[in-house]
Amino acid sequence: MRAVRMVPIASAIAAAIHPAYAQEQSASGGLQEVVVTATKRSESLQDVPLSITAIGTEQLQNLNIHSQDDYVKFLPSVTIEKSGSGGGANGPGFGQVTMRGVTADAGQNHSASTPTVGTYLDEQPITTIQGAMDVHLYDIERVEALAGPQGTLYGASSEAGTLRIITNKPDPSAFKAEYQVEGNYVDHGQPGGLAQGFVNLPIGSSAAVRLVGWYEHDGGYIDNLFATRTFPNPPAVTIDNAAVAKNNFNDTTIWGGRAALKINLDDNWTVTPFVMAQSTKANGFNAYSPTVGDLELSHFSPDSLEDHFVDTALTIEGKISNFDLTYAGAYLKRHDATHTDYSDYSLAYDLYTPSYTAPIVGNQGQPINPTQMIAGRDGYEKNSQELRLQSPQDWRFRFIVGGFYQRQMHNIEQDYQIAGLAGPQCTFAPNCSLWVTGWTDTWWLTKQQRVDRDYAAFGEATFDITSKLSLLAGVRHFRYDNSLEGFRGYGINNPLGAASGLGEAGVCDFTYQFQGAPCLSFNKSTEGTGNTPKFTLTYKFDPERLIYATYSKGYRPGGVNRVGNLPPYQADFLKNYEIGWKTSWLDNHLRYNGAVFREDWDNFQFSFLGANGLTRIANAGAARVTGLEQELQWAVAHGFTLGAGLTLLDPKLTENYCGAINPDGSPITDCPSAAVPNPPEAPSGQQLPYTSKVKGNLLARYDFPVGDWQAYGQGAFVYQSAQQSELRTVQREAIGEMPAFGTLDLAFGIARSSYSLDLFLTNIFDERGQLFRFTQCGSCSPINNYVVPTQPRTVALRFAQKF
Repeated sequence: MRAVRMVPIASAIAAAIHPAYAQEQSASGGLQEVVVTATKRSESLQDVPLSITAIGTEQLQNLNIHSQDDYVKFLPSVTIEKSGSGGGANGPGFGQVTMRGVTADAGQNHSASTPTVGTYLDEQPITTIQGAMDVHLYDIERVEALAGPQGTLYGASSEAGTLRIITNKPDPSAFKAEYQVEGNYVDHGQPGGLAQGFVNLPIGSSAAVRLVGWYEHDGGYIDNLFATRTFPNPPAVTIDNAAVAKNNFNDTTIWGGRAALKINLDDNWTVTPFVMAQSTKANGFNAYSPTVGDLELSHFSPDSLEDHFVDTALTIEGKISNFDLTYAGAYLKRHDATHTDYSDYSLAYDLYTPSYTAPIVGNQGQPINPTQMIAGRDGYEKNSQELRLQSPQDWRFRFIVGGFYQRQMHNIEQDYQIAGLAGPQCTFAPNCSLWVTGWTDTWWLTKQQRVDRDYAAFGEATFDITSKLSLLAGVRHFRYDNSLEGFRGYGINNPLGAASGLGEAGVCDFTYQFQGAPCLSFNKSTEGTGNTPKFTLTYKFDPERLIYATYSKGYRPGGVNRVGNLPPYQADFLKNYEIGWKTSWLDNHLRYNGAVFREDWDNFQFSFLGANGLTRIANAGAARVTGLEQELQWAVAHGFTLGAGLTLLDPKLTENYCGAINPDGSPITDCPSAAVPNPPEAPSGQQLPYTSKVKGNLLARYDFPVGDWQAYGQGAFVYQSAQQSELRTVQREAIGEMPAFGTLDLAFGIARSSYSLDLFLTNIFDERGQLFRFTQCGSCSPINNYVVPTQPRTVALRFAQKF
């Protein structure tokens, strides 16, 4: 039993009450005020009737946070799913963020639902259709986590909550600069390093430019072991992976930069253009196979990822009379290229459906290695525009109104290749080429274009009924218009295409060569409209304590199935009933905030792999999440601070999931019945997957002088209870549960004048926490399940200098 399990987890979590960090102290020894912009206004966090966690610049550096994985572990209401199943990528920038347990599937597939949590970089949404972008965090003002539906101000893909990354802005008042260098080493793996810095350059008295850059290399720690694999379908074929076997093969390199220019045109108007670019190159696979060994797997084709994006934005802020007007426009362009081993999928078909691999032969009709490798290429474009008007903040009746438009386009290419596959030069029979026409060695091709459009008009108004009692009412009227078109399937001579009706042998318009694909096999669209209201009643006992009651609603747009005649899936909605409190005590030396809530998720969208390994999406009935969030921050004494957080959740189905839908796309929830004779695939009361019922953390920090130096010691403990790996009973039993675990991080440092030196010890007991479990296909569990682990014990030394 690992040493960390001897930590008294139960008592620690009972004492831990939401964000996982200690708050900075003010000069008087109390807690500093935290200012957030979650409501599109700058307000003290303690005055906002909303469940918010905010991690500021210094705390991000104190916790050595660089990535999404780093800060998510310190947010008790937030988890992230990272899977390589279904042909998706496995690595940075391809996760799905979940808040308050509102999730039912790892819907990262390009043709699946949009996320339930929105991610914003300053004013612009950066949530993409296929995963949350992993923005490198440096020179960041704060990260805000807004729990619960944000359907009024943030709209689609903020159904369960919103993450906001707020960058430090150019400052015309003074020159500032900093650089940091770090060396680190991952247990069971390789060394890594980081160099990053920024400079803030005033341009006269009314303008400034801020330049930020970074280069990070993370060492690998997962081994791809040498192995052989036999495909038994007669005649048997045995292969090995000598060409790709390698230790520590999952190393990652990230580099990028951003630039922002701030121009104060006069006392009332400011223009801020912004550009950010980042590139990621990741080798290997960020998961291991327990059947092979700890931090080990055996893949037979190369695994790699290259991900590049450029994000440009323009924010204009000004006043019309005494009203604040804000325009925020942004354009995001992202493209990636992936290579993924798919030999598990090939073996599963050879074992369980030999008719699938029987036609796989070479140019002379000879049996060949049937292993598939996926070459993926994706191109994203996102254009968003928002215009909003706000009344003065000190009015008794104050409001915000605005309009929003967003267009996302995703060009999708998934090329399933088999080396040596019979092509146009084949000689064993007439018309014997198995290639998709024009695509070398391509057994299956997915070539699609997805376009999601969102339109909205929104408004919120607050009226102070008395000096202590306020009522907020808001609504967002939305419209979505989503489409999906393209080609998916086999080549013209592939017998599987003829049998399944997929690809060139199926229904296909050969008058239209879709983006290099031989024909157009489907072209579908759907649209819908609706409203998401919000009502909040707030009562302030005094300037240090308030209580609020909220009803809010969030949504996710509907979409289309690329498969056959399956109907479009409908929009799903999350209704939130919440009572929360914000309190300060002991002359602002102690803060205790929290919320209790119930969230009803109606007609939720569920993605799963159906026939031929194609993702299908259907509405799946209803679920409910009840929960408690708590946050405690305490400035115990001068230099000594404590922070603690705890989220308790009960996420479960409230209707059966029967795996069947009515002709109109609505879910069938009565089973067994005449319509569905089998028992439910997931019964009412079953726990939702990919979320912990208990997630909590504790952090303590002590700052003290040592001669002319300032020193500190810090400890952070994070715990989460067990998670389920699937919604459906059979599949979750086959893939397995993710057990509970806890990790402990320590940090020590000294600083003098403009210099600082920090030592970070992360996961010091080398706890092998399981963040995600998955399989490559529905029938692959007997062959290989995969585990995305917590990063092994890591030691890092960082030197920094400020100017």
